[in-house]
Amino acid sequence: MKFKIITGIIILSSWTAFSQKVKVVSPNQKITISLFNQQNADLGEWSLKVDYLNHGKICEAISQISLGLSRNDQTFSKELKYLKVGKPILINERYSVVHGKRSLCSNSANETVVTFENPGKAKLNLIIRAYNDGVAFRYEFPEKEGSFVVNDEFTAYCMPDSAKRWMEKFNPANEGLYTTMTDGNTQQDWGYPALFNTPDKDCWYLIHEADLDRNYCGTKLSNAVEKSKYKISFPDQWNGRGQGDTKPTITLPWKSPWRVIIIGSLADIVESTLVDDVSASSIISKTDWIKPGIASWNYWSNNHGTKDFKTVCEFADLAASMGWPYTLLDWEWDAMGNGGKLEDALKYIHSLGVKPLMWYNSGGDHTWVSATPKDRMLTHENRMEEFDKLKKMGVAGVKIDFFESEKQNMIKYYLDILDDAAKFEMMVYFHGCLVPRGWARTYPHLMTYEGVRGAEWYNNGPEFTTTAPEHNTILPFTRNVVGAMDYTPVTFTNSQYSHITSYGHELALSVVFESGIQHMADRPEGYYDLPDAAKHFLMEVPNAWDNTKLIDGYPGKDLIIARQKGTAWYIGGINAENKEKRKKLLFDFLPEGVKFKLTLIMDGIHDKSFATQYMVVDKTSSVDVKMLRRGGFAAGLKPIQ
Repeated sequence: MKFKIITGIIILSSWTAFSQKVKVVSPNQKITISLFNQQNADLGEWSLKVDYLNHGKICEAISQISLGLSRNDQTFSKELKYLKVGKPILINERYSVVHGKRSLCSNSANETVVTFENPGKAKLNLIIRAYNDGVAFRYEFPEKEGSFVVNDEFTAYCMPDSAKRWMEKFNPANEGLYTTMTDGNTQQDWGYPALFNTPDKDCWYLIHEADLDRNYCGTKLSNAVEKSKYKISFPDQWNGRGQGDTKPTITLPWKSPWRVIIIGSLADIVESTLVDDVSASSIISKTDWIKPGIASWNYWSNNHGTKDFKTVCEFADLAASMGWPYTLLDWEWDAMGNGGKLEDALKYIHSLGVKPLMWYNSGGDHTWVSATPKDRMLTHENRMEEFDKLKKMGVAGVKIDFFESEKQNMIKYYLDILDDAAKFEMMVYFHGCLVPRGWARTYPHLMTYEGVRGAEWYNNGPEFTTTAPEHNTILPFTRNVVGAMDYTPVTFTNSQYSHITSYGHELALSVVFESGIQHMADRPEGYYDLPDAAKHFLMEVPNAWDNTKLIDGYPGKDLIIARQKGTAWYIGGINAENKEKRKKLLFDFLPEGVKFKLTLIMDGIHDKSFATQYMVVDKTSSVDVKMLRRGGFAAGLKPIQ
């Protein structure tokens, strides 16, 4: 259900003097985004500035955001003339989602449109919004017709060198580690999202983009030219094996993706749905076929497991015994043997009341990977034929892998897949892919993305063994903020390279990481051998949430997060550091006057053991929790009737 109200309550300054600025203030008056001209005139180069009011103190979040675009016919940058400010409006829209960190969301902001004209008399609009948890802006060419190449986008975020930052070196699969830095001396291309903390520590902000469509390419950030300026840049030619143009071709009228900055405390960052809020509404009216859930997955423990019918059956048995609705058949299911073929496996899976999901290579010349099945998703005709077969076989969704590019042709490919999948009520999971851009609101059958260095990396080399604990506590403040993230978590046994995270840490990841379909990666005995409390927790933990609350944490150190489903709450806590920690767990997020039964599953006497406590708590309670080094805990709270 969606409601939309538009009124005007934006604060704007007068333009009677050139030195005055346009200001857009958030509904709660805490965030201000200002437009100014460095020459204090109505002609020249324009920038934005963002301020944040924190406990009565104004914090300069970003001192300057450079603006402008260059098309193949003309430039909209240094000689832009201000023409007018449009009538201010209030955006106040409420919408519901099938999966994510919050089931009921609010798109509430103050918005204004500023119109400029370049020396060629062509118009450029700048649409500016101020939200309670951030700001967003986008460009618009309002003319009704025309097709052009965008040669460059000049949007750039200027940072003081002493701002602390958490950023990931860009790679097309978005599977790097976040680097923690206190300056911009590392100069390279960076992926989204990027997290910053102001020098005075009073304000956090996360930079991203949203509502990307077929009329643009995915972008990244680069400080390769100026270390303190992170400029939006287009894909490199080598991405996708050189297939596709690096510069987007746009058709007028045109709007760019939103440039999004989530602003506030760490809790404001983690709990924000701003990337989805600014994105286009759902194209699907009937969503009862879109069902979040947990899946068993054999790739982590058996790289070529789907070639083996018996292995596929074992993981189907795991899903059935744990009450998980799905099992994923990963690559090479078209070469299945050892007792049965695909048809036999699907028949067995359905006999258990489990639904199959199936993997595909995205195919085409954009990927070097030859793993099969390949090319069956490549064209509209391919997809219609394949989705029709899958629907008849009772397959619930597809995992599509190896996109390797964010050029405009690949953005079109992603969205074409989603459009065609919806016709057959087929859920979609993108792997080896871009990070979320708000598409889950527009296409709610897009259940999750990889776009993260997840547990799969325990198979790729020894590095992840030592880096995973810190990495796990950075992701909830960065990558998982902007959308679903299939890390393929919760592994207790070892694959090719070992864990140094505790069992409590691994159990907690079922709550810490949000994904519309959560692929539990361990082999069956990893779950069967758990003590009853931990096993029962994984049998009932949801993966689509009504609410999310950050309780405590700091990126790279530790995290405690609470998520609500119905009247129940679930808590996950993880420790990244090589020292034991004790935390006082508060329950002030619980409703007044209601008592809850708490099941608390903590680290035991060593990292491969658990200690379980049961007690009754309410909003005023507090409980001491121990986390071993690189440890963690999970907890469930159910109201007592």
